[in-house]
Amino acid sequence: MITRIATAVVLIPLVLLLVLKAPLYLLAAVSGAVALLAIAEFLKLATHYAVQPLTVSTYVFVALFFLFVIVTSTNRTPLIESTAMLYGIALMAALAPFLFLTVAMRRTDLASGYPAAAASAFAFAYIAIPMALLVGIREQPAGAIWSIYTLLAVWAGDIFAYFVGKSVGRHRMSPEISPKKTWEGAVASVLASVIIGTLWMQHAPGISSALLRVGLIDRPSGMWGLEQPSLWPIILLSALVNIAAQLGDLVESLIKRGAGVKDSGTILPGHGGMLDRIDAMLFAVPVVWAYGAWRLMQ
Repeated sequence: MITRIATAVVLIPLVLLLVLKAPLYLLAAVSGAVALLAIAEFLKLATHYAVQPLTVSTYVFVALFFLFVIVTSTNRTPLIESTAMLYGIALMAALAPFLFLTVAMRRTDLASGYPAAAASAFAFAYIAIPMALLVGIREQPAGAIWSIYTLLAVWAGDIFAYFVGKSVGRHRMSPEISPKKTWEGAVASVLASVIIGTLWMQHAPGISSALLRVGLIDRPSGMWGLEQPSLWPIILLSALVNIAAQLGDLVESLIKRGAGVKDSGTILPGHGGMLDRIDAMLFAVPVVWAYGAWRLMQ
């Protein structure tokens, strides 16, 4: 527990500083690096399912995708950026199965080709796309506020699910996939995300002013006046973000349980692997990005 807390104490300020202050191209590059680390762990898990991954091909494909994300992040027109991001993701997602199957054709063991290509295509959709959309959130109007909102909503839900579930949880949510998760913890998680997310957005203009004064954001990255959404949409969004995050956590638990392992890796002391840390974000980020893109087009 002490190691887990110490790692969080070091990482959380670094993540917040990166999201708030780093140039978009740097945020995109770091997101790409995190995606590659998580994909490496996922491909290793795939070997427990008797899959022989297309490791190098997957890395190259994801790296090229994030090169595209870095290039598009230099465009400061939000609508153009959102449209380019959407088209780029759609194109790469459509190409991925065909490209990976083409690479797999070179194998002498033809029976291993399709499972390997499927694992690579899934890794791209499951990990790379959400990590790119995290950059997309930062590029939207009030991007800093929405990015921190996403992190806080997911983190708050995770913390409350853990402590409430551990202390008063009695009814198991999914004992075969994640034995420690309870319905009591899940309800507490939703409430925590709604409360924290709503409070953050209700005070967004004041927070933006404070961050602007200390030089952590520029004016387009903050939320001002009429940009602030009304109460009920944020309550609903926060609940949806939490539900998505909990599903993300369960999905990764399913993959690990099927592979017969406890953690996806050991890169983060006390926290397991990189995939273990971002599993909830992978499902939550697309929800927030889609909401922001919808608001942008209104």
